[in-house]
Amino acid sequence: MALSESVTAAIAVLRRRPADILPFYLLGAAIPAIVRVLPFLGIAVAFVYLELSGRLDAVLTELETGVPDPPDPETDPEAFDAWAEEVAPLAQQLLPLELQLFAAAVILASIVLAITLYAAVSAAQLSACYGRLRDDRGLVIGLAGAGRFWLRFVGLYVLEIVAWLTVGTIALVGAVLLGAALAPATGAGVAAVVVVLPTLLVAGLAIAAIRAVFAFAPVAVVVDDAGVFGSLSATLGFLRRHPIAAGFYYVLAVGASVALSVLTGLLVVAEVASLGTLLTTLIVFPFLDLLKTALYGGPKDKLSPPSAPERPFRSRFADGLRRGWAEMFSFVRATPFLHAFVVVAAVGTFWAGWELAEPLAGTVETSIDERLEGHVPPTAALEFFGNNWMVAYTTAFGGLALAIPALFSLAFNGVVLGAVARLEVEIVELAAFVVPHGILEVPAIFVASALGLWLGAVGWRAFRGRASRQDVVEALERAFWVVVGLGIVLAVAAFIEGFVSPYYYQPFI
Repeated sequence: MALSESVTAAIAVLRRRPADILPFYLLGAAIPAIVRVLPFLGIAVAFVYLELSGRLDAVLTELETGVPDPPDPETDPEAFDAWAEEVAPLAQQLLPLELQLFAAAVILASIVLAITLYAAVSAAQLSACYGRLRDDRGLVIGLAGAGRFWLRFVGLYVLEIVAWLTVGTIALVGAVLLGAALAPATGAGVAAVVVVLPTLLVAGLAIAAIRAVFAFAPVAVVVDDAGVFGSLSATLGFLRRHPIAAGFYYVLAVGASVALSVLTGLLVVAEVASLGTLLTTLIVFPFLDLLKTALYGGPKDKLSPPSAPERPFRSRFADGLRRGWAEMFSFVRATPFLHAFVVVAAVGTFWAGWELAEPLAGTVETSIDERLEGHVPPTAALEFFGNNWMVAYTTAFGGLALAIPALFSLAFNGVVLGAVARLEVEIVELAAFVVPHGILEVPAIFVASALGLWLGAVGWRAFRGRASRQDVVEALERAFWVVVGLGIVLAVAAFIEGFVSPYYYQPFI
C-alpha cells in the first residue's frame, strides 16, 4: 500500500463510519475522570479517619486558640524556623505515619489503574483501527482486542519506561564522571558545557530512537498477534524494510504535535483551550493511529479498507447531527427513572454543598461579576461549549467503569455548585445569569450523567457474564450518538451563555 493510499484509507475510515471507532477515543479521554476517583476517595477516607481519631478536632482547637502568621523567611529566617517548629506538631497530627503510608498506597494504586486503563483502551483503539481498515466492525474488533492485548500493551509501556530510565541514568552517571575527570584540567564551567550539551544531545537521540521503535510496536501486537518482545522485533524489521513509510509517519506525527502545541498556545491565549483537546481527541489521535496501522499492515496484504463515501461531507455531517438529536431524545424517553434518580441526586448534592459552605459564608465570597471580568462573547462561547461537552462525554463514557465515575462526577459537581451558590455575594444576579443557558446546559449534564450510569449498568452486566460483547458494542455506539446530540444542546447553551446571559438582566438589577 503506497503512502498516498494509506492516507486515503485513514481519511475514508474516519469519514465513512466515525461511530465505529471514535467511542474508544472518547473512552480514552475519560480515563482521567475514572482514575481521579481513587485519590478523592482516599481524601474522604483520610478525613473520616482524622475525624474518628479525634486528630481533626485537636488541630481545629489549636487553630482556634490562635496560630501566628508566618514571618518572612528572607528577612527573619530564625523567626521563620521558630514558627515552623511551632506548627510542625499540627502537621504531624494531620499527617501521621499511617496516613502517609495510605497516601503512598493510593498514589501507587492510581498509577497502576491509569497504566492498565490506558493499555486496555489503546489496545481497543488500535484493534478498532485495524478492524475498520479491513472493512470489519470496528467496535467489535476493538472490544475483542482490548481483552486480548491489554496485558501486552502494559508490558510495552513498562519496557519503554525502563528503557527511558536506563538511558537517563547512563547519561547522568556518564556526565558526572566525565565532568569530574575534565574539571581539573579545564575548570568546572568549561567541563560542564563540554560534557552536558553532548550528553543531552546523545540522550535525546537515544530516547527519540526508543520512542520511534515503540510507536509501531503496539501495531505489531495487533496486526501480527505478537508478544511484547516479538512486537519489537517485528517493528525493527518493518523499519529496515520500509524506512520511507516509517519516516513519513514520524514526520507527520512530529509535525502534528508541533502544530497542536502552537495551536494550543494560541487557543490558551484566546482562552478557548478546550477546542484543542476536542480536535486532538476526535481527529488527530484517530487519524495517526489509522495511518500507522495502514502503513504497517498494508505491505502484509492484510488490509481491505472501505472506499471513501460518495456523499459530500456536509450532507453526512448533517445526517450525523440529526441522528445524534434523535438518539438523545430516544435515550431520555427510554430511561425516565434513571433520569429521575439523577435529578434527585443532583438536588441532594447541591443541598449538601450549600450546607457544607455555611460556615464559610461571610468570610469567603464568590462573585459572578468578578468571574465575568474580561468576558469576550465569541471566545467565551467556544470555551463554554468545549469545556461542557468534554465534561459530558467524560462523564458518560467514564461511567462504563461500573458507573462509579459518573456518580462521583455528578456528586462532585453538585457539591461544588451548591458551595459556590452559597458563597455568592449577589445570589439574585447569579440566578439571573444562570437561568437562560442553564435551562439547556443543566438538563444536558443530567442526561450525560444518566448515560454514564446506564453504561455502568451495561458494564456491570458484562462483567458478570449477563451481557454479551455485542451488547457492550451497541451500548458504546448508542452512547456516542447521544453524546453528539448533547453536543448540539451544549452548543446552543454556550452561545446563550456567551452572548446573552451576562448582559440581558443588567438594566433590571
